[in-house]
Amino acid sequence: MKNQINLSGIEVQPTPTARMSKELLEKAKKQADEISEEDYTKVMGLVNVCKREWRSILHKTPDDYGMTGWEDIYFPADDGVPISGWYIPAKGGESDKLIIFNHALPMCRAGFQGHMGLPWAGFIDCEIDFVIQMKILTDAGYNIIAYDLRNHGQSGEANNKMCGIGHLEWRDCVGVKKYVDAHPRLSKMKVALFNQCLGGLSQWHALYRHPELFENVRCFVNPLVPNMEDVYQAFSEANGISQYLDLLDFELLKAGGFTRDEMDPRKYSRNVKMPLIMWQVERDSWVKNAKASSQSTFDSIPSNNKELIWVDSDNRFKDGYNYFGRTPEKVLAFLDKYMK
Repeated sequence: MKNQINLSGIEVQPTPTARMSKELLEKAKKQADEISEEDYTKVMGLVNVCKREWRSILHKTPDDYGMTGWEDIYFPADDGVPISGWYIPAKGGESDKLIIFNHALPMCRAGFQGHMGLPWAGFIDCEIDFVIQMKILTDAGYNIIAYDLRNHGQSGEANNKMCGIGHLEWRDCVGVKKYVDAHPRLSKMKVALFNQCLGGLSQWHALYRHPELFENVRCFVNPLVPNMEDVYQAFSEANGISQYLDLLDFELLKAGGFTRDEMDPRKYSRNVKMPLIMWQVERDSWVKNAKASSQSTFDSIPSNNKELIWVDSDNRFKDGYNYFGRTPEKVLAFLDKYMK
């Protein structure tokens, strides 16, 4: 039995700004008429990559690594969604240097607990530890604000649990910066960003919309920024459904998300102008043509002072997200250079 999707009555203006052109909607309708129930289930599985039906938990806290003086913090995103985080002072006492730290999808400020079984292991069965990374940073003299993006960790639910791959989460990046700027002590500190994957792309969107808020940011650690078109190309080919990408776009829109073209990070990089260091997984199995895709994303950044590190691996999760926790030297040297 084939899946039937009713696209009748949808009016699309045939302009370059339409979210899906009339032609692409017709292709989606044709694909919906042709697709099997089995393949439609796979398409919806790809949609659900962006749908937060379960959450990462705070499987570690700063106490696990002997950090002291830390506290829970709470603040609103720019649209009012409640955001939860930690403030962790530098080892030995609060310094004058602050790093704002966020996370990837589907993680949280603590990382990811795929080693703890389902539901997390169904996504990837390894641990990603961001708290050890905070330990490295506080030992090096940095205060940390680490926070959960909306629909992740302990932050508020919003947007029908849909992840916008930056289109919605930029409001959280704006919220944390306004919190810092209004704070009697934090507002006087030198500021750097450490935002990765979803968090990094969310920051690009925040810079795209509100560059004035981030003029005092000294540098940006920005690993693993994804191009979702290439991610979805790899996923669809692995699942044997690459012929249904227009239908995937339509289902993403129906769920409250964004098309593959709308999620292209290169459209939102124009204000990423501060010194920047990025790393990408050279043979990332989650991305079609991984090296070319990552290089194109990096090349779109207008900063005159940027560096791209290649992680010699095909495992985005085990090796990409754990890169800094294992080999922090280059990143610490970068931060030290711009945060003096």
